[in-house]
Amino acid sequence: MKMKRIEATIQATKVGAVSDAINDIVGGFSILEGNGRGSGERQTIRAGRGTGTMVAEYNKIAVISTVVDDAEVEKVSTAIAGASFTGKGGDGIIVVTNVESVLNIASKKTGSEAL
Repeated sequence: MKMKRIEATIQATKVGAVSDAINDIVGGFSILEGNGRGSGERQTIRAGRGTGTMVAEYNKIAVISTVVDDAEVEKVSTAIAGASFTGKGGDGIIVVTNVESVLNIASKKTGSEAL
């Protein structure tokens, strides 16, 4: 069976909602948090003693990554998009790529069985 890697870059504040949305659909996923710069409006932060403000150089983002069977891609993508949607620029992006092979290190299973 064909497999796909789904990688969603979302706002860091939406990690809990997205995690809850896909938890029962996928076998597992990874979350990496960091800084990013895209089309979203950057946060205004106070500078000094609160007398001035500045625009943050980066937004706080999270990248959620998982590998699923081809048949699950639409379901997982829709769940992520629904949970991370705010209607404003910078909600995120979902990228789907082909996966050639998977090996579960502990069980030595390969392909879809490794998921």
